[in-house]
Amino acid sequence: MKTLLFPASERGTKDIGWLKSNFAFSFSDYADPSKSAFGTLQAFNDDFLQQGKGFGIHPHQNMEIISIMLQGKMNHKDTMGYSTTVEEGGVQIMSAGAGLRHEEYNIGEEEVNFLQIWIQPKLQNINPRYQTRSFPKANRKNQLKTIVSGEEGQEHCWINQNAKLSLGYFDKGKDLTYTFNPTNKCLFIFVMEGSISVNGATIKERNAMGIWATGEIAIHTDDNSHFLIIETPVNQK
Repeated sequence: MKTLLFPASERGTKDIGWLKSNFAFSFSDYADPSKSAFGTLQAFNDDFLQQGKGFGIHPHQNMEIISIMLQGKMNHKDTMGYSTTVEEGGVQIMSAGAGLRHEEYNIGEEEVNFLQIWIQPKLQNINPRYQTRSFPKANRKNQLKTIVSGEEGQEHCWINQNAKLSLGYFDKGKDLTYTFNPTNKCLFIFVMEGSISVNGATIKERNAMGIWATGEIAIHTDDNSHFLIIETPVNQK
């Protein structure tokens, strides 16, 4: 097994007052040639958005864009006609495909914190599509819950890529095993709350770890923990 730690202290940052962002990879005006991507995972942003502020209408093309709401309430409007509200525990995905435009604003009473994740698509120029699902913490205690998958289903969002995203919300002292899909070759694990150990290596709160060259990992929760696992191909095919 090979690993690469992504410490919170080494993330790129952007602070423009109403938006505070932390970048695992090069994004916006943060550029680090050694942190361009991890497999087909191209962007992983830990964003904080002030009340009433947001992103005006803007375009995307040929990218799978996932938002995971950790706190607050945000709207979504796009040129496909969708108008939704995503709250804590909510997950949305846009397959931008041949092109779309959208906007998002903090419409709640508190600061929004969400994870913005960009994954390279498997197929180019598909018809754009949008999905949202809700995964409240209370419904997934001591479970590893699939929230996004390349396989369509009623319980999760679909992604145009051979990838899978899973949320773990576990009490302290729990053990679980994660087995890779044989056609996927790397994992990116991010801890939102608490601390976990992967094959004995510790990942603390707001830190991440990349893992490859193995087919299975053992996870132990050192504290009450909330974490995200992104499984994705090493290279685009």
